[in-house]
Amino acid sequence: MKWHIFSAVCFVPMLLSCGREEPPEEAHTNHLIHESSPYLLQHAHNPVDWFPWGEAALEKARMENKLLIISVGYSACHWCHVMERESFEDTTVARFMNEHFVSIKVDREERPDIDDLYLTACQLATDRGCGWPLHAFALPDGRPVWAGTYFPRKEWMAVMEYFVQLYRDEPEKLSRYAADLTQGVQELGRLVPAAQGISYDSSALRAAVNRLLEELDYERGGRRGSPKFPLPNLYEFLLAYQHYSGDARALEAVEVSLQRMAAGGIYDQLGGGFARYSTDANWLVPHFEKMLYDNAQLVSLYAHAYQRQANPFYRQVIEQTLDFVARELTAPDGSFYSSLDADSDGQEGSFYVWRQEEVDSILGDAALSALFSEYYGLEAEGNWDAGRNVLYRHGSGEALARRSGRSLAELEEAMADARARLWKAREERVRPGLDDKVLTSWNALMLQAYVDAYRALGAPEYLEAAEGNARFLLATMKADGRRLNRNFKEGASVVNAFLDDYAFLIQALISLYESTFDEQWLYEARGLADYVLAHFADSDSPLFFYTSDLDPPLVARRMEVADNVMPASNSAFAHDLWRLGHYFYDSTYLQRAAGMLQAVWTEAGLRDEPGSYANWCRLYQQMLSPPLEVAIVGPEAGARRDELMRHYLPQVQLLGGRKGGTLELLEGKYREGETLIYVCREKVCKLPVGEVAAALDLIAD
Repeated sequence: MKWHIFSAVCFVPMLLSCGREEPPEEAHTNHLIHESSPYLLQHAHNPVDWFPWGEAALEKARMENKLLIISVGYSACHWCHVMERESFEDTTVARFMNEHFVSIKVDREERPDIDDLYLTACQLATDRGCGWPLHAFALPDGRPVWAGTYFPRKEWMAVMEYFVQLYRDEPEKLSRYAADLTQGVQELGRLVPAAQGISYDSSALRAAVNRLLEELDYERGGRRGSPKFPLPNLYEFLLAYQHYSGDARALEAVEVSLQRMAAGGIYDQLGGGFARYSTDANWLVPHFEKMLYDNAQLVSLYAHAYQRQANPFYRQVIEQTLDFVARELTAPDGSFYSSLDADSDGQEGSFYVWRQEEVDSILGDAALSALFSEYYGLEAEGNWDAGRNVLYRHGSGEALARRSGRSLAELEEAMADARARLWKAREERVRPGLDDKVLTSWNALMLQAYVDAYRALGAPEYLEAAEGNARFLLATMKADGRRLNRNFKEGASVVNAFLDDYAFLIQALISLYESTFDEQWLYEARGLADYVLAHFADSDSPLFFYTSDLDPPLVARRMEVADNVMPASNSAFAHDLWRLGHYFYDSTYLQRAAGMLQAVWTEAGLRDEPGSYANWCRLYQQMLSPPLEVAIVGPEAGARRDELMRHYLPQVQLLGGRKGGTLELLEGKYREGETLIYVCREKVCKLPVGEVAAALDLIAD
């Protein structure tokens, strides 16, 4: 259903001058000046009288009977910056907004609940693409009437004039639009309990995988077409599915994507780390912002791929990406910052791109420069725009080594030397802006990434970083017993946590227990899960609301069901309940997880659109093949565990300790002076073995 109340905006007559008035620097200060969000502070000196989301703005709109403009973005958003420069710094635009609207700025990363509400309204109301910056027009009570994204200045003025006139002349029409659109937002995504349980069938999962594989690009990786997003949870599912099924096509889809992404311009070939997505079909030109959540999930994905096959290229990607995170996104207290901007020095990507003559000058050696240019795809006229080049791995290193008369080791040594010189030169450039707020959910994903990297590579500093971040989150973000805060900056947290904050932190704490056998992490995870059950549940559905019952209500209380660039909070929490249910033999957890999957499998189109439900598909696979519980008990339990973790074993849950532990399965398994490995399923254990190789045989049996 669409509510087309505004179309062909470019042709609405302009009533005001198109002239642009530039305010002097910091000539204005608005209500955002007391906020902590870097994105909101970027707009604190706009002449627009911005308010943060809250009762003050809504009350002003009600008292003055004005429409709301709700502008949603984030600090690293390139087009948010463009629209600010074109419109929100313009005093003519600002005067019109201030006279006719109450304008609210929202950081979508701090308030994803508000973002989701108005983004859903945008998707229902317009055929234009919906993204960021997001601009919603709403009645004074917050009910949306229409929403769109980026507008050039002329179009933005026309859109505003249209709604001012409509609200003045036909307010009842806007009220009808608002009622219909709000009802659509409220209903979309709400799933009722399944009428009957599902029977887990490998053929049904295989059919879903076949549909998913038809969407993928086996030549260039990722999904067909452009833009290309990494979508790590999709490849996590395919990697796990291949482990269970042996499907060679699933593994091929994963490997070609991992190879092409890390060889492309979306990966920072000098400094490590991934940009948010590629604007083209070849992973060449990124949208240059670097987000914590992308890099966290991709480290986990490459770590799992390395566990399966010890490809040194994957190891390099893991190490370089975590070097980038440690260098640029890690705070002294062990927390992780949110993102680096796409822009620097007023231009998108200028920190990362190179002109051919610049590279020639820095390297100072024609032969080395020619070799480097061929290795990284530089062109004299530029491989991007305005003569600039994005670095990417061009062709085969082995083939280039042969053509240049060098060994592969000699070529790699020369490229390392060239990269070091360019790195030094790049460090002198104007750096991208840093969004230094700390978000619980994104930190939890990076905590998980460090755990996964430790399991794959065994580097103790990775486990130390994970434990340090876990201690930070539990000490700083947890308050009032088990309640979490979402954000932290400069000693303050101002937003109550959402479902993804709990779900991703629970996931990471369970994995941290598996990697240390320190039971505090597992019991912390259980406590957080019980809090979710108490405060996020829907009495009419097995699924959970995104917001807790402590949050001031919005015009719609939404559920997050479909997996996207991150797993949906509901799918992540269903995994949590499934894992905790097996650790504690808690049938309530297990039944709730099964009910959540049943609702999505039967009602949400999962079987028809598996690419939008990849994390749910992975849960279906786990329920189809219940986990193996591998208990390791004895003085060498840690060493045996670490050895076992080097292998890709998605069907295994690890538990144990030097003398066992408090979990039921560990009772009676400690034998003085011996280290024993028990491979069990649903409390039934095979005879214990002493060596990892023997345990692997039992796991594979």
